[in-house]
Amino acid sequence: MPDNPTQAKRDDRPEASRRVRLSRTFDEDAELYDRARPGYPAELYDDLAELAGVGPGCRLLEVGCGTGQATVPLAGRGCRITAVEAGPHMAAVARCNLAGATAVEVVTAEFESWPLPEEPFDAVVSATAFHWIDPAVRMAKAADALRPGGALAVVRTQHVRGGTEEFFVEVQRCYERFDPETPPGLRLPAAAGVDGSDHAEEVARSGRFGPTVFRRHERDLTYTTAEYLELLRTYSGHRALPDAARSGLLGSIADLIDGRYGGQVTKRYLIEVGVSYKQ
Repeated sequence: MPDNPTQAKRDDRPEASRRVRLSRTFDEDAELYDRARPGYPAELYDDLAELAGVGPGCRLLEVGCGTGQATVPLAGRGCRITAVEAGPHMAAVARCNLAGATAVEVVTAEFESWPLPEEPFDAVVSATAFHWIDPAVRMAKAADALRPGGALAVVRTQHVRGGTEEFFVEVQRCYERFDPETPPGLRLPAAAGVDGSDHAEEVARSGRFGPTVFRRHERDLTYTTAEYLELLRTYSGHRALPDAARSGLLGSIADLIDGRYGGQVTKRYLIEVGVSYKQ
């Protein structure tokens, strides 16, 4: 989940080696990730039920389950889930979070090389993880995993303009100081200016699915200084910085929040789900 425009720009670069290296940073502190990352609003699961048939008895494949933040609510809706997670520490936390959920199996594997079972799935769901999967593989393999008419549901989360807006303008100076790859003057996009056209185009190019249906939700979450720094420590771009630069960046951000914003900031998220049906 990108945390600012700079991070969004960097994490979306097409170089496979960088994508793989950044994706592995999440597993370095799975407990922090599980504690600091927000889950998803209940409305999202209502969307999945309506659009993708996610409900009691649904045979569901989750791609990149992380620590199970979406898996737990999906299991609570009666799904039979196979959840594939590349990070062994993330998968271990997911298994703990899903203890007692007998209809869920967490598999530690890279989705790209994981052998698909013979029985197809009713739905493939990926929550804020599909962009880490090799783009040369993800659409075709998701389609191969599904029965005819089965649904691919891709959830994407983006930080957009709103909340404590002035803070997110000012904080760019911290990034410009400590992260040399930060272009000057970046600003968060408005939610209205963010659409799913890139995902819809990728789906269409695959030739394996029909048109994509989208649902979108915005929500604001407020963080204390300590909570916000914990959140930032879960982002791949921050984790990939040299230790000194990361420490300086986080210290500078803490000083800004404490000194000018009373020790808390509010961040606006855009959660978008795109559902496509296998032809």
